[in-house]
Amino acid sequence: MLSDTSLPVIQATLPVVGEHIEEIAKRFYKHMFEAQPDLLDGLFNRGNQADGRQQQALAGSIAAFAGMLVEKPDQVPDHLLSRVAHKHVSLGLNPDQYQIVHDHLMWAIVDVLGDAVTPEVAAAWDEVYWLMANLLINKERGLYNAVHLSPETIWRTWRVVQRIQETADVVSFVVERTDERDVKPSLPGQYVTLKMTMPDGVQQPRQYSLTRADDGQHRQFAVKKVHGLSTPDGEMSTLLHNDVQVGDEVVLSAPFGDVVLEYTDRPLVMASAGIGITPMAGMLSHLVQSGSRRQVMLLHADDSEASFPLRAQVTEDLAKLADGTLKTWFLAPAETAETGGTGGTAGAGETGGTAGSVFSGFMDVSDVELPDDAEYYLCGPLPFLKSVRSALIAGGVPAKDIQYEVFGPDLWLADFQ
Repeated sequence: MLSDTSLPVIQATLPVVGEHIEEIAKRFYKHMFEAQPDLLDGLFNRGNQADGRQQQALAGSIAAFAGMLVEKPDQVPDHLLSRVAHKHVSLGLNPDQYQIVHDHLMWAIVDVLGDAVTPEVAAAWDEVYWLMANLLINKERGLYNAVHLSPETIWRTWRVVQRIQETADVVSFVVERTDERDVKPSLPGQYVTLKMTMPDGVQQPRQYSLTRADDGQHRQFAVKKVHGLSTPDGEMSTLLHNDVQVGDEVVLSAPFGDVVLEYTDRPLVMASAGIGITPMAGMLSHLVQSGSRRQVMLLHADDSEASFPLRAQVTEDLAKLADGTLKTWFLAPAETAETGGTGGTAGAGETGGTAGSVFSGFMDVSDVELPDDAEYYLCGPLPFLKSVRSALIAGGVPAKDIQYEVFGPDLWLADFQ
């Protein structure tokens, strides 16, 4: 992939660039937004900018991509780029915007590393950037073409027809189409981007998983209200929870996302934590709609039974399947539960004619008997994914059978290989 001229230069400079990449990213974003503040209006998530997560995501993607080019120069890191491409298309990213990013990023590299950026070093990292950018542009072109849409036409208006208070911090929104244009059907596990105008007039985008299979007229997604600790509360989730009511109109993208349930006959195990239940709920809804006969096991971890989002929906859908079970782990289990084996409580949450189990503490997949030859889908925060994925691999599950989705910026780029 890298030219013979650039490969030794990247090998030599990758450690120093990696050491300074977070500072490079910070200066890059500051410089770019000062020059083009319009990029914060409808494209970039300023909440991620406020707490530095977007900078970390950029740092991870550049370091991971350059590292793969060095370690495996004859391979294209498709798995690394696919999720980024889906996110970009869901935001309506235009190919021309890659040049803007390039110019400000190269400026930041020179600004941080100074005289160390010789013409040869600059040319080599310019090659890395355009290798990555062109791969993404090509993938994104294919995604747009597959749904016969463009960066300008992925958006459409929907009307809120129902609000469901799932938990104290989670609300589901059901929306209906407002025109007769064709609706691109969603695949199980996909998300949409919601674009809303904030009180200061700036548009902001956020991605939300679709939690039910489409019926051609409606879509459903759930929003957890983000309570900031060292940072302000989430502006999008606060607006949706406090202000968006039945009858209001919202703008959604077409559905995208590469972590999509495959229709096979193999057993299926889904593991989620907190609001990570949302794509799992969507997958279960699709399985019910298709009349699937698969063995399905849902593993979910949460603070408590009361904070388990979409519990009623997923329990009902599991009961409709031929062989569906629910296993839960709560940090604060119900006091009335009867203690069962392995530190858990037996007999809770019956689904599909099979008793589920409730366990205390963090999820431990060794607490349950997992089916042979299963496919695994994971969703939740990064520490949860690392823990569960590592345990599964240590237990003999092939890495190719484990798909995962991290909510938030793609910090996994630097941590999952």
